[in-house]
Amino acid sequence: MEFTVTPVYALAAAFIYLVLWMRVTALRSKNATSIGDGGDQELLLRVRQHGNCAEWFSFILILMILAEGMGAPSTYLHVSGALLLIGRIAHPFGLKVDNAGHPLRYVGNGTNILAALNAMVCLAANILGL
Repeated sequence: MEFTVTPVYALAAAFIYLVLWMRVTALRSKNATSIGDGGDQELLLRVRQHGNCAEWFSFILILMILAEGMGAPSTYLHVSGALLLIGRIAHPFGLKVDNAGHPLRYVGNGTNILAALNAMVCLAANILGL
């Protein structure tokens, strides 16, 4: 089986992941903080933005690669991939220390939940032979 859709989104995900990682590393270097956040709210925020990215990307990309491997239609894979990228781009801008209800946080989490559900439906349909 040749994977053609999921790798496109994995590459884009890796780029976003590395940008978020560089933001953490730059602030750690500036603050001379090797481990943890050293009590710095901005560093804590960047660590959480990066961590949230890692959690969602790995989860959804695993679902997508399994669905693609089972023969899910590429349209559905593109839907999950696009939702994943929209969510991961929006979420860091909406994740605020002082505003848990920022709209971009909802966009980030909502689109990623939809991406996961879409991929899960693809998997279930293939498992059940639908």
